[in-house]
Amino acid sequence: MAQLRIALAQTNPAVGDLAANADKLVEWTRLAAERGAHLVVFTEMFLTGYPAEDLVLRSSFVEASVAAVEDVARRLAEEGLGDVPVVVGYVDRADLAPRVGQPKGAPLDAAALLHRGRVVTRTAKHHLPNYGVFDEYRYFVRGDRLPVFRLHGVDVAIAVCEDLWQEGGPVAVVAEVGAGLLVVPNASPYERDKDDVRFSLVRRRAKEAGCALAYVNQVGGQDELVFDGDSVVVSASGELVARAARFSEELLVTDLELPEARFGGLGTFQVDAGDGTVITVERLELSSSPVEPYEPEPPTIAPYLDDTAEVYAALVLSVRDYVAKNGFESVILGLSGGIDSALTATIASDAIGPERVHAVLMPSRYSSDHSLGDAQELVARQGINARVVPIADIVSAFEKEIELSGLAAENLQARVRGMILMGLSNQEGHLVLTTGNKSELATGYSTLYGDSAGGFAPIKDVLKTLVWELSRWRNAQAGTSGDFLHGFTVPPIPENSIEKEPSAELRPDQRDTDSLPQYDILDRLLDDYVEKDMGSAELVAAGHDPDLVARVIRLVDLAEYKRRQYPPGPKITPKNFGRDRRLPITNRWRETAR
Repeated sequence: MAQLRIALAQTNPAVGDLAANADKLVEWTRLAAERGAHLVVFTEMFLTGYPAEDLVLRSSFVEASVAAVEDVARRLAEEGLGDVPVVVGYVDRADLAPRVGQPKGAPLDAAALLHRGRVVTRTAKHHLPNYGVFDEYRYFVRGDRLPVFRLHGVDVAIAVCEDLWQEGGPVAVVAEVGAGLLVVPNASPYERDKDDVRFSLVRRRAKEAGCALAYVNQVGGQDELVFDGDSVVVSASGELVARAARFSEELLVTDLELPEARFGGLGTFQVDAGDGTVITVERLELSSSPVEPYEPEPPTIAPYLDDTAEVYAALVLSVRDYVAKNGFESVILGLSGGIDSALTATIASDAIGPERVHAVLMPSRYSSDHSLGDAQELVARQGINARVVPIADIVSAFEKEIELSGLAAENLQARVRGMILMGLSNQEGHLVLTTGNKSELATGYSTLYGDSAGGFAPIKDVLKTLVWELSRWRNAQAGTSGDFLHGFTVPPIPENSIEKEPSAELRPDQRDTDSLPQYDILDRLLDDYVEKDMGSAELVAAGHDPDLVARVIRLVDLAEYKRRQYPPGPKITPKNFGRDRRLPITNRWRETAR
């Protein structure tokens, strides 16, 4: 057996900032070298950031990416780091003649092996995901190579992200070529419970490949996607060796005992991948002799996060990165005293610090005394900035000029509040946080250009029942050693905001249940209709009330035009409103229980 110390760079790149990402690569490679790493592996498309979407269809962007990987290879050597092999993701271009149906420029979701000042070999993702949030047939052409490089007597193979998730392709031939280690750069977005699915997959692929597997995943927020890290190393038998923390950057350094290379001969040959494709295997050698025996470091296994903790951490990270990566210094939101705005304010405080959070309390003629009091109590507990802007006189000024009644009059109040927030955003440079939840967004229980106005919606993918669960969980963390967030010494959310019956307070004695069913009933139905794509007959067969099914389906379907105009927000479920779920606004299909 041979020893190998690998470093998985679980990092947070910025899309399009190739210079900063290259700087980070050099910095983290230096850290890995200082810890004696023999190999450093960065994430999928690290140099460009992922997903780069239509940027990859621009020749200038692809050319900059190709130049960046060559430049950073030379830079590593110039800074004395050239002897440490580095695997890094970037965007390359295939040598293909243009044809109909092929993405412009034939971009590749590629990975390069850097060593001693040059790019030693390149590969590209073979399986292109085209489901959910992924649209990679639009962006990339398929790779067909499996590099296997000999490092200190161990044969190491490289595959990219989706190639691990699908049958066939490069990973299917790893066992046949006799690799001792498979390294896989990834950019796998977070959704609830995905960590268990991912870990089971990694274990299974390691057993199939007959070798240890090192899976390194991106971390950070990118528009609506959140990447949770959760990088892992498993043995050839699928046993957990090391695991990085979730939702934070980490250099995971792990010592492995691996079989020495069994096959001689360098060069290329072709292998049938079993899925109708042929993979070109490229064997090359960086160093043939095993390292001198050394004392291994104890492996790192990050503590487990329960479901509620991981969701909250995802929301916090998403807000932090959206604010930072888009150049905002502060955020602003309307604080009503209700649970949605209370949770949004708390997430923002944990993400960027309460001193950078600005709340506007905008009582109307229908606002209850406790609503203003609950909002003021939250401000006092968290230490955020706040101002009170009563809207009654502003609404009256509108009503003097235009006669509105019923729902239109109620919505006017919401639109006045939205106008105030957007005006303060323009004046003071804050990012407006929209406070609506997924239950409201699903059923259209929001006002266009009113409470739906803003730049980012932290709880857009959070059902109302989960809003309460997250709020109670966050309060329970206050003052405990487990409070890994801002560190409030008292519960940050007033208990009355959690316990009181929800209301938009746009008319006397209004309650959400005037328009919607109880949220525990509604959310179960929404989960089945939106997340699981059940039709009417399936929903009724699943036990939902037929009249309620018809009513809720109509509400959801009619609100599609509102959702198209809603701000982006972090995806935490398998099917968010946005990248995952794309239905026509103009649509005469109606679900009927048949």
